Parts: sequence; C-alpha cells; structure tokens
Amino acid sequence: MGFIRGFCPTNLKKLFLEENVGGFDLLFRTVFGILATLALSTGVVRKSPWKWIVAGIAFTGLYSSILRHCTPYAILGISTAEKKKASVQETCISEQYIKKC
Repeated sequence: MGFIRGFCPTNLKKLFLEENVGGFDLLFRTVFGILATLALSTGVVRKSPWKWIVAGIAFTGLYSSILRHCTPYAILGISTAEKKKASVQETCISEQYIKKC
C-alpha cells in the first residue's frame, strides 16, 4: 500500500508529530499567520466569508510554525527542516520499523 510517498498508516508519529518545516518556509508561515491575525483583530477584514478564510490562514500558519509540522508535507514526503543526526538507538528503531512496514 505504498501509494503515497513516505506514508505508512501505522506510522502515526511521523504523520502527525515529526518536524518537517524549517528555514524560509517556517518564516513564511509565521509572518502570514501573524499578518492574518492582525487583519482579523484590527477589523481590516469585515465580510463574513473572508473572515473565515483569513482565520483559516492565521490558524494554519501559526499552528504549523509553532509545531514545525505540516501534515500534507508528511503525506507527500517533503521536509524543509534541517536534518539532525540520529542516535544509534533511533537508527535501530527505524530499521526495525522498516522491516515491519
């Protein structure tokens, strides 16, 4: 069932918690989240449908920048975060997981 690159249904930690946002992408999400929040709080956006769209942008931008995680990136196998060196224990666990999945 490897129809989606980097996705395995049993690996929920990777799908929902692994850091995969960093660098310029992190800055971009943070700035747009803050700008959308300011637009909502100052009343720049007044019409109802636009308020919901801007609120979605604000929530998504701030949520993904705080957690440094983007679920669509995890499903597609994309990562803009810096790679950190894995310890020996993490390497063994990931090798065991690859054999099971």
